Amino acid sequence: MKLSVAGLNASYGQAHILSDVTLEVDAGEAVALIGRNGAGKSTTFKAILGLIANRSGTVTFDGEDISRLATYDIVRRGLGYVPEDRRIFSDLTVEENLLVGRRPPRAGAAWTPERLYAIFPNLRELRGRGGARMSGGEQQMLTIARTLMGNPSLILLDEPSEGLAPKIVEQMIDAIRELKREGVSLLVSEQNLNFARLVAERVYVIEKGRIRFSGTMAEFDARPDIRDTYLAL
Repeated sequence: MKLSVAGLNASYGQAHILSDVTLEVDAGEAVALIGRNGAGKSTTFKAILGLIANRSGTVTFDGEDISRLATYDIVRRGLGYVPEDRRIFSDLTVEENLLVGRRPPRAGAAWTPERLYAIFPNLRELRGRGGARMSGGEQQMLTIARTLMGNPSLILLDEPSEGLAPKIVEQMIDAIRELKREGVSLLVSEQNLNFARLVAERVYVIEKGRIRFSGTMAEFDARPDIRDTYLAL
């Protein structure tokens, strides 16, 4: 299913955060939204999902205008969301967290704990462990897996590598690649450029709430001026 965002604007009170953000994610594609901290990546995700009341523009998913739908209606149409702050149920076990997220499949085979354990083997070993007793990386994997239990066709994945140990980042990259092979589309927000290169075919660069560049990763790598202007610390 294709996600199209056109002329998206969003504000918090009097602060105008997003200005005419336009982007697309095709079916089966992984796209990176990269930018410095505070550039507008998370706000873009929240505006797409209707989590920000003061917004305008058009969001189309699978050919349907979802711009004015409630967040729960958007999610029911197959748009999943993994926030950067993880939000697992800390008093439930891994398997109980997964079962909480279960929804009927829209098409094809439903995601099950066993299918997810094949992608996230760490979770298989921890299936009976409480969420509060997991590392940050394990919690991130659990959050993604629980989102998949809702059988989304496209996932908004917010800062998946942030604060993770290098070994866990490698496992996250492998998991995202496997999700792509399974046909899940992804829009991944990242500050980690190397991570984005390894998971995405195309990239949007956002800075101060505006899209400053869009193209393939090869086109982006051919523009060091874009990297130095909008991504360098």
